[in-house]
Amino acid sequence: MTLPNLISVLRLLLVPVIVTMIVSGEDAVAFWLFVVAGLSDAADGIIARRFALYSELGAYLDPIADKALLVSIYLSLGLIGALPVWLVIVVISRDILIVGGVILSWGMGRPVPMHPLMVSKANTMVQIMLAAIVLAEAGLELSTGGLRLLLVYAVALTTIVSAASYVVDWFAHMAVTEKNRARETGKDGIREGTNE
Repeated sequence: MTLPNLISVLRLLLVPVIVTMIVSGEDAVAFWLFVVAGLSDAADGIIARRFALYSELGAYLDPIADKALLVSIYLSLGLIGALPVWLVIVVISRDILIVGGVILSWGMGRPVPMHPLMVSKANTMVQIMLAAIVLAEAGLELSTGGLRLLLVYAVALTTIVSAASYVVDWFAHMAVTEKNRARETGKDGIREGTNE
């Protein structure tokens, strides 16, 4: 296992610990563990690029670790009332929508190539910022004024736009693959250029 993949696994292992800290009211510990998880995310990417330690496992493991971390934290913060329930539902629904679309496309034999959209990168960034601020306010007793509310709406907006963008891309991909199949296959299901 490469070092970046090992770091991603360690980040995954931090998830239940951070959730436990949030639910048990250990907000300061949760905040610092979240910072460590964030730094580990940056570290595995830098190491992979610097030493060309890319792997197929890493291509799946890194985003899974990131998503597990954010989804778990948002669920936990929603559970204790630190985040609005409607926001947690919006965030989780987007992820379910994307995962469902990927599974459906695989099941139909038309796998969708996964590539992060710019709006999704922005969404991830504001999700991280909001989680960090909520944990910092509780754990470090900081006051961020209206920044927290601003980030709540920024997360909601970018999540909705990101979900809509993925849906549009998904339908476009399915339409193209359907058209390609129709081109390869005659109306009666016989491949063109064969005597089958």
